[in-house]
Amino acid sequence: MSDLPLVERPTCGCGHHDEDLPVLDARTIPHAIRHAAILGSLASLTPGRAMALIAPHDPLPLLAQIREAYGDAIEIGYRERGPEAWTLTFTRV
Repeated sequence: MSDLPLVERPTCGCGHHDEDLPVLDARTIPHAIRHAAILGSLASLTPGRAMALIAPHDPLPLLAQIREAYGDAIEIGYRERGPEAWTLTFTRV
């Protein structure tokens, strides 16, 4: 049996703590890798955790990819709908 303390959430060991709601600003990610970066971020969410996404447009093609990959395992909600940016929340259930 290990003497290591139990940790509720995985950590990277850098000493920083996760924000309550991390925000990924897709407007700063190069278009060629944008969807892959967002999908990778979603893959890192553990059940009960969420993240916000700021997009330069209504990300309907991305939402279709997320539904195809995760089905109902990711809840999607809009926080802001344009015209400058769209902000969504993704929650892993």
